[in-house]
Amino acid sequence: MTPNKKQLKHLQSISHGLQPVVRIGQKGVTEAVLAEVDIALAHHELIKIKVGFGDREERKAIITKMAEDRDAVIIQQIGQIAVLFKRNHEKPVIFFPKH
Repeated sequence: MTPNKKQLKHLQSISHGLQPVVRIGQKGVTEAVLAEVDIALAHHELIKIKVGFGDREERKAIITKMAEDRDAVIIQQIGQIAVLFKRNHEKPVIFFPKH
């Protein structure tokens, strides 16, 4: 699901209060990290990830690949923090405003 502009703004506003649930350290993207991202996306739909190493381009590449592999959408990426969204169609957690 690709959010429209209004939904994107709503997700960004929700994400401000979130803390990173997954931290990627110097060991990089391991199977354990990927499993944690999958679990967090399934449970929360909207998560923050902190990539604690590499330069801007390297962090962007890591987040982009992780989102593509999980069929998730990057809501925003600022510095070391990225926000990912993936709709859980069976048990939706986030509901969008009607108007």
